[in-house]
Amino acid sequence: MSKELSTDFSAEIAASNREETARLAGTRVAENRAASGLRFAGIALAGSAVVALSAHIALPLSFTPVPMTLQPLAVLVVGLLLAPELAAATLALYLAEGALGLPVFAPSLPATLGLAHLMGPTGGYLMAYPAAAALASWLYRRTGRRFGSGLLSAGAALALVFISGAAWLAVWTHGSIETVFAQAVLPFLPGAGLNIAAAAAAARGCERLRRSR
Repeated sequence: MSKELSTDFSAEIAASNREETARLAGTRVAENRAASGLRFAGIALAGSAVVALSAHIALPLSFTPVPMTLQPLAVLVVGLLLAPELAAATLALYLAEGALGLPVFAPSLPATLGLAHLMGPTGGYLMAYPAAAALASWLYRRTGRRFGSGLLSAGAALALVFISGAAWLAVWTHGSIETVFAQAVLPFLPGAGLNIAAAAAAARGCERLRRSR
């Protein structure tokens, strides 16, 4: 009888230990998920702030409603450095901040904020940013994360931004293909090349630093 009681007691202890282990494991999983969520949100907020700051480094051009800014460079760097989902979320957050009226978009004439700016002549560029950042990230991670793959990935992403921006401006202005190309693409091609090279160099430098640790 005492042997049976001892066996039952041992079984109860083992079951209790298993339950406690499972509870602790579940707590750790929940804590890890919470920490990952906070990290995701923090990176997205920081990235959106970088894009917002870059938008205010702007040079208005008299012959086009599209200003020259450092915003495309920031979008490319965010895309190359972050995972596709995080890159897209960062730029989606940036657009949400702007749509809510925060002064995160590039200065415009006349001055507009919120949805009015997002639906304005530069809206096509802006709304392409989440997809462009995700595309840059996806391509870069599948082509070796080298300087050349960075050039390819950033170039493809910026081409998407140009196509979207030009198409939107064509609808917005009802201009001819030649006029839209002269206003939405041509003036920005030299800067686009510099942005692509700079973003690829920054991404490659970060990759080397990561591997050296």
